[in-house]
Amino acid sequence: MTRDPSVRSGADFFEVRFESIGGLGAHVAGKIVAGAAVLRMNMNGAHFSSYGSEKKGSVVRSFIRLAPADRSIRTSAPIEEPDVIVVFHSGLLAHPATLSGLKASGTLIYAGKAGDVPEGLRRAPKSAKIIRVDAQTIAFEERSRENAVLMGALAEAVPELDRDAVLQALEATFADKAAAVVEANGRAFNRGADESEVLENVGEAEGDVPTMQSHPAWGSKSAPLGGVLPTPGNTAHNDLRTSRPGWMPVLSRDKCIDCGVCDMVCPDLCLVWSTNVDADGKPGVTLDGVDYQYCKGCMRCVETCSTGAMTREAELPGMADELRIPLFPDLAAKAGDQHA
Repeated sequence: MTRDPSVRSGADFFEVRFESIGGLGAHVAGKIVAGAAVLRMNMNGAHFSSYGSEKKGSVVRSFIRLAPADRSIRTSAPIEEPDVIVVFHSGLLAHPATLSGLKASGTLIYAGKAGDVPEGLRRAPKSAKIIRVDAQTIAFEERSRENAVLMGALAEAVPELDRDAVLQALEATFADKAAAVVEANGRAFNRGADESEVLENVGEAEGDVPTMQSHPAWGSKSAPLGGVLPTPGNTAHNDLRTSRPGWMPVLSRDKCIDCGVCDMVCPDLCLVWSTNVDADGKPGVTLDGVDYQYCKGCMRCVETCSTGAMTREAELPGMADELRIPLFPDLAAKAGDQHA
């Protein structure tokens, strides 16, 4: 049987993979870029995304596969060996799978502040082009979103895309919104294109990054019978830090009245309390802070705080570790010993 060449990735395909978390707009960005290629650049294109049931804060992958107009695209398989990877959150670079399959001749674009060079970038190929853009700051200043900034960086970085065409597609997508929204997105897009920075001597890998595929530990033949959970309490080992979209809740202890409303709305039970006894001998509790290992940055605590004790702050490198109050001190100490 002869294999149809249009079904496989190859030299005639240009493939982009967005690595993101829910809420940063990777799915919409992929749809806009693919639409620009098809409708405005005379290319064939396909776009699809993969994400869990809980979209905000969970891992999202968005795929763009492009080809010349005379080349059919007859596959919706995930892109395993992309020409370009765009990382919407620098924390995702801590996971080896984020750079899975990146070609030695490929391009890596990631959202990060000036001076932010995550350790995970060392896994990138030496010959790959690595680009950093401060998407969060630009989006905040222009009252736009990070995805507009990263689309600009992408359109500027790769010759396969026409910058003006992608910008026009972005503007058309939000044409029914207020003019201020369209203008803000345009400014963010252009700043992403103009203010992106190429980094030198960062990647250390030789050749392509190996493709990594995750496989479930259990299947129909190996899972315990009856839904037995052999490791109770295993959620204590969860790490949701990379789920935060660049913002974190910060407690001002002097404004807190310990009402507990924040604790009632927190979906991940990441608030840390201690017991005490007041001057009258009555037992009570005090909110000590947040264990940011379990905080995904949903900001429900900020939205429900009636005294302004919880505020939404931009997350700077090392800030969460400095302010963290461990929910499980023994477990945190053990983890610290392992990383020492």
